[in-house]
Amino acid sequence: MLVVLAHPETGSFNGHWADASADAAAREGHRVLRSDLCAMSFDAVESADHYAQHVSGELFDPLKAQQSHADSRLLPGVIQREIEKVRSADWLIFHFPLWWFAPPAVLKGWFDRVFVHGLLHTVEQRFDHGLCKGKKALFCVTTGATDAECAFNGKEGDVQMLLWPSAYTLRYLGFTVLTHKLVHGVHGYFEGCEQQQLESRLSTVLQQQAGLIKGFDTRDTLQFNTDSHFDAHGTLKKESPGLSSFIRHNR
Repeated sequence: MLVVLAHPETGSFNGHWADASADAAAREGHRVLRSDLCAMSFDAVESADHYAQHVSGELFDPLKAQQSHADSRLLPGVIQREIEKVRSADWLIFHFPLWWFAPPAVLKGWFDRVFVHGLLHTVEQRFDHGLCKGKKALFCVTTGATDAECAFNGKEGDVQMLLWPSAYTLRYLGFTVLTHKLVHGVHGYFEGCEQQQLESRLSTVLQQQAGLIKGFDTRDTLQFNTDSHFDAHGTLKKESPGLSSFIRHNR
């Protein structure tokens, strides 16, 4: 199992939650790998500076640079190590808060740089034929807003839709994506009784994480359209179901 934490404070609830996942997995006999992106000072910005073979002054094409340096075994060491973690893990758990209606930038940057073209996906090997087929991934996410505010009709927007692009990134690589584990109303502005109630609620979440890990393989999965649902142009066939507001038929 690979546990990825995207939060700048290891002492935060997100940090403790990631620890709970790792500890529970270890007790179940799993080999546990960790990536604490902020503690690693992971550089989230993909750029030519990361690639030794890039010629100064030439246009930088990230996909081509990734593939050529992967072929030459000249990827940055930190990227190669992260790729090996992904390759060796059957389960991945991502722990992060939702900030400005999206995951923290460091996690998106990790996707940009670690999901290397030529190693974790190719033109032919993606979606149903993705190189990560058989692996499972779970998002464990906190929001500052309440569950009502994060519902489909809530003021903060549907959290399921906000997380869809990140989940679909994993789907692109072939992952099976499990239904998200969400904890709402997590922020530092509570006082008195409300703070005590929050701490009690979060303590319960940490205690229950062992059960989540134990039931990882039987957890419900997100449903995505299969390759067969699209025509030769990549358009959803009329007879195929629309399984997301992102991929749908005209209403």
